[in-house]
Amino acid sequence: MVHVLSSRTLLRPTDPDRSRAFYGGQLGLAVHREFGTGPERGTVYFLGGGFLEVSGRAEAPPSPGLRLWLQVADAAEAYEELTGRGVEVPRPPVREPWGLIEMWLQDPDGVEIVVVEVPADHPLRFRP
Repeated sequence: MVHVLSSRTLLRPTDPDRSRAFYGGQLGLAVHREFGTGPERGTVYFLGGGFLEVSGRAEAPPSPGLRLWLQVADAAEAYEELTGRGVEVPRPPVREPWGLIEMWLQDPDGVEIVVVEVPADHPLRFRP
């Protein structure tokens, strides 16, 4: 097995400045590091146990199969914070049949972002 020391998701947006404004400004993700210069410079954001790198530029949006899963402590609080920052949230927090509370939104290129709360009574909170 490969021993992975760190990981990050690489995102090549169609408009890097717009995507940085979304991830850093509207979502409020903290910056881990920045590199390079100019509009296609790289910005790496903290994502809990991983990272999201927004760098370079793509001619077309990422594949519709790409989704980001972000776990938060309180989905309702995240909803209020994000909508207060002007983020459009097409699907507010809902408790799913599998027990997680999920809210769905999209980045400027249409990348789906699932914001998830694991409730206190969910099996993911318990270890056998």
